[in-house]
Amino acid sequence: MKILVLKSSGNKNGSSTILAREFIRGAQEKGHLITEYDLCGKDIRPCIGCNACEMSGPCIQKDDFELELKGMLLDTDMIVFVMPVYYYNWPAQLKTVVDRFYSFTMELGSMHKKTVMLAVAWDNTEEVFKITKTYYETLCKYKPFKDCGAIYGGGCGTPEMTRRTTYPQKAYELGRSI
Repeated sequence: MKILVLKSSGNKNGSSTILAREFIRGAQEKGHLITEYDLCGKDIRPCIGCNACEMSGPCIQKDDFELELKGMLLDTDMIVFVMPVYYYNWPAQLKTVVDRFYSFTMELGSMHKKTVMLAVAWDNTEEVFKITKTYYETLCKYKPFKDCGAIYGGGCGTPEMTRRTTYPQKAYELGRSI
């Protein structure tokens, strides 16, 4: 299976990256083909709502989403959303990508992609992931995507904190289970 790992943290060695690496290690051990795509530093502009695409593309913006990422999304079997949670929600880099799904929403929705969520946050409270979970679950229902698992790692504010939790092992096991 082809798996596209969308990383959305500006910290290339941060807590969400630790979970991504472990998930990738597990998935590679099962023979899956992994492509990593780091959203930070890419020229991915927000949807401007012009509707020129009419939900079936192409988007009039010729940025890294339209020129690189869209093709990767279409060519993969699974999308792994990797994120730090900022202020109880998805980081802007990743939310912008999801908003750009609009330009090919019919095609993407008909493909029944599989998905995984790997999210980390400093806080370890019940509320910290509430919006993140709801948005992910709603996106999976709308597209429809098949949710193949999620890890919500609370108490993962630094790499050192994250390494002391069970979340890296859980990410590895999730990768192996795919």
